[in-house]
Amino acid sequence: MANKTLRRLGALMLSLLFAGHALAELRVGVMTMQPGSIFWERFGHNAIIIDDGSRPMSYNFGFFDPTESEFTGNFIKGRMNYVLAALPLEQDLDYYRRAGRGVSIQWLDLDEAQKRKIQSRLVFLAKPENARYRYDYFINNCATQVRDVLDEALDGGLKRQMVASSLGNTYRSESVRLAWPEKWMALGFDLSMGRSGDKPLNRWQDAFIPMRLQQSLREAKGPRGGPLVLAEQPVLPDTLAPPPAELPQWSLTATAIGLALAAAFFFIAGRAPRLAKALQLGFWGLCGLIGTLLALIWTFTEHRYTYANENLLLFSPLAWLALILYFGRTRSELGRKVYLLAVKAVAVSAVLAVLLKFGSSSGQSNMIWILLTLPLHWLVAKTALHAEARK
Repeated sequence: MANKTLRRLGALMLSLLFAGHALAELRVGVMTMQPGSIFWERFGHNAIIIDDGSRPMSYNFGFFDPTESEFTGNFIKGRMNYVLAALPLEQDLDYYRRAGRGVSIQWLDLDEAQKRKIQSRLVFLAKPENARYRYDYFINNCATQVRDVLDEALDGGLKRQMVASSLGNTYRSESVRLAWPEKWMALGFDLSMGRSGDKPLNRWQDAFIPMRLQQSLREAKGPRGGPLVLAEQPVLPDTLAPPPAELPQWSLTATAIGLALAAAFFFIAGRAPRLAKALQLGFWGLCGLIGTLLALIWTFTEHRYTYANENLLLFSPLAWLALILYFGRTRSELGRKVYLLAVKAVAVSAVLAVLLKFGSSSGQSNMIWILLTLPLHWLVAKTALHAEARK
């Protein structure tokens, strides 16, 4: 009963908000939805609103069909298909109201021809035969689709303004920042992204984040020389905690964790050699598993921003070799030598990650992972080699 009352109140509020425009000219707005609490909602969302004086419509590029053929396989491979859906504004807002996500609309200062151009383009794109598009997390998502439709109507005027400046963000920094409330998601982005995710973005590229596009629209100039945004209208309040405004810096924490793990291993190795041996093998197994996943993503998927990931040196698949050879090292002198070589190769691989980091001005931003793993790599290799030297 309470939910029905809230929905009726929401519909009444919206009708009042738009009532004054029943006889007004066509309006075009960009609706921005703040991040949600579920991990796939962390990046926020947006849509284009067309208000022709009757029933405001939301053109939302964020729909997908999980029942489509090979959906799971395509998702893993990075071949997602998304759909533009045209639906009444109130219907689109219903979910965000229930989820407690803040929503606002930026009404744009456009001439009548530009408004009609945007409306016609959206109607065309929303047709079933045109509605599907190949989704890319960074360069072709719901926010960039909105951006591109606006820019097309402005004859490239929006892009010319946005490429001229930069906030210093990268795909990595924005992804980790917005995913930070879900730590596993933030660390997963950071670990799996290669150096291509560290190139500085201009504000046009920044607009893959809906809130960044909203911010740039606030500062953009319209076709008549004034502000592009005539008015920004709050529609729903935001009841959720916002993501951090800046990328969290936790290098000192990573250093402390890395040193603490190494110290714990050193302590255990001196008092419980069997437990230390199990931890050594577990560490190699974890490195091998992560490294294998990173290599498979690079080799067999279209997640292009994970390619050439230098974290493969810190989590080397060679660790599998050290783990397997450990159990056969006592069978022959050759087996023992190959085992020792594998142990050294895993440690040297981690050192190479450090050399790449400091030997290139455009290296990957992976200092966190170096600080976390290098002390343990060094101590595990030293302990393993020392144990064999005593035999």
